[in-house]
Amino acid sequence: MISKIRFINLSRLTGPIFGKELRVSSRRRRNYVLRFAYVFLLTLFIASVWMSVVQFQGTTAYQKSRMALAGKTVVSTIIGFQFFATQLIAIIMLSTSISDEIYHRTLGSLMTTPISSFQIVMGKLLSKLLQLILLLAISLPLLAVVRVFGGVPWRYVLSSLCMNLTAVIFAGTLSLFFSIHNRKAFVVIIKTVVVLGILFFFFPTIITALLSSRWFQSSGFVPPRKIAPFVVILLHFNPFVAFTANTAMMISPTTTSQAILPFAPAGRTFFYWPVHSAFMLVASAGLIALCVKVVRKVALRQAIGQIEVFSKRPSGRKRNRSTKRSGKASENTGMIRRVNTSPVLWKELRAPMIQGPRGSDGAYSIIGLGITIAALILTYGACARAKCLDESFTHLTYTMLFVVIGSIYHMVLSATTITTEKESLAWPILLATSLDDWQILMGKAVGVFRRCLPIWLLLTGHVVVFVIVRYIHPVAIFLLLLFIPGYAIFLTGAGIYFSARCKRTTSAVVAIFALTLVLWMIIPAILGLASTSDWIDDITERYMDAHPAVQVSVLMDGAAGGFNARARLSKLQFEWPGKGDSERIWPTIGMLLVHTCIYISLGLVFAWLAKRRFRRKIF
Repeated sequence: MISKIRFINLSRLTGPIFGKELRVSSRRRRNYVLRFAYVFLLTLFIASVWMSVVQFQGTTAYQKSRMALAGKTVVSTIIGFQFFATQLIAIIMLSTSISDEIYHRTLGSLMTTPISSFQIVMGKLLSKLLQLILLLAISLPLLAVVRVFGGVPWRYVLSSLCMNLTAVIFAGTLSLFFSIHNRKAFVVIIKTVVVLGILFFFFPTIITALLSSRWFQSSGFVPPRKIAPFVVILLHFNPFVAFTANTAMMISPTTTSQAILPFAPAGRTFFYWPVHSAFMLVASAGLIALCVKVVRKVALRQAIGQIEVFSKRPSGRKRNRSTKRSGKASENTGMIRRVNTSPVLWKELRAPMIQGPRGSDGAYSIIGLGITIAALILTYGACARAKCLDESFTHLTYTMLFVVIGSIYHMVLSATTITTEKESLAWPILLATSLDDWQILMGKAVGVFRRCLPIWLLLTGHVVVFVIVRYIHPVAIFLLLLFIPGYAIFLTGAGIYFSARCKRTTSAVVAIFALTLVLWMIIPAILGLASTSDWIDDITERYMDAHPAVQVSVLMDGAAGGFNARARLSKLQFEWPGKGDSERIWPTIGMLLVHTCIYISLGLVFAWLAKRRFRRKIF
């Protein structure tokens, strides 16, 4: 009996790593600040929704109906915010979970103890996920109180939390897997986001566009009755589709399956959340098993003194081959290369845009760029089959996708510029050189712009190609050139400031994401819900005019599409939110110039504040 109790003891799964991580987390003040801010924002948001939806005038029956509507709105929005935010936080928190142990050469030492590789992986994973589980648990009392108003069944709350938890486990495990072979946190974050985007957005979009095309339906290759079960099974394992379907069924219980998924079977429910949760857990278990296997190999290599995983020096065999090919290689060994420009700028420009393992010297940049272009061409072919390339919404979607990816790159790369130097203990050495603070700042900023350049070049290529084929008006190139520089400078300056202020990469990345979340999600939501007078409406309209997503939507909706591409410049109309009449091209250009100047000024202020923080709390 005692042996059975020991067998089911959870300490056998986590080991002492879990306890150590919990003790460290309990002593960090930012975890308590995060929980307080989370509860405060939730309470403020609930109060705003309550005041905007529920009206205290009218009959009792009318007030009760509005209370049920408020309950549905609040609960669905809170759970939706949790669904996306917790996955992003899990990716960030686990981006350095294994790489820190490898870099500090403690992973090999752990293998000399009774701690197994499985306990190392599970201890790191569960200790970080526990902080997210606490955030989810904090919102349960608020969800329970709002649910009393009616309209929200307990089944939806519990099923959403289960789906949220399984999605967080999968995203966190994937981030932990990439952290084994990547030292820098931003590389892990970008790789994890890209893989999740390919699995849950790119493939479903391509499959849906292909199956809905007229060519596929008229070819008779596969009968429609056989397509529906295949698509349901395939998209049933997508957490984002599952969350959308579950929320749609809660808001409108009479919603048919075809309203959510066009290829779903008619007359019956196609979504079962326990099946989805079970699949996500199985996928996470497979990733955990792979992580355990790889961690064991890496730890054993480090324990016996083999080459480090993050070392960029080639092996002895490769050095000998390169020496045989070039007779001057032996003469140049050990010589110092002279740098005529700023050393920080030279180092940032020398690094490849996409860092591969063991110093691939830019090979992975070319491979990644080629795969991206091939994927874009494939999506263009699917859109051409569906005959939607001449619609403004299609180009708005592409432009918004490029802007979102470019924003993530700017935020992550800028927020890790200085914290990586601090974590590697190279920051005090850099400050002890003859370089001044402005040279360091400009070198880091130029490095960020250079690494983000491929994303903006892809956006430029998309616009130029469809300007040539006359699906986008040529003025769109000029309008995007007015929008992108100010937006990029603001994100880069803010990211470098948080990187100079924080000690850890995770804290800096979380801080920059929190800033953008507050500026472009929370504040617009509060202003929109609190619009009860004319002057508040004016403030809301002016604030939304500066919103990046609104600007991209207005620009592409007014300049993209077959009709707009062939119209005269003076005939183009741009519909800004809150304005009764559409604006012409020249007022739109003036508005963009004002907003760009504001973003550039804010970015420069953040950069100046970051420069002032360089020599404070160096260690």
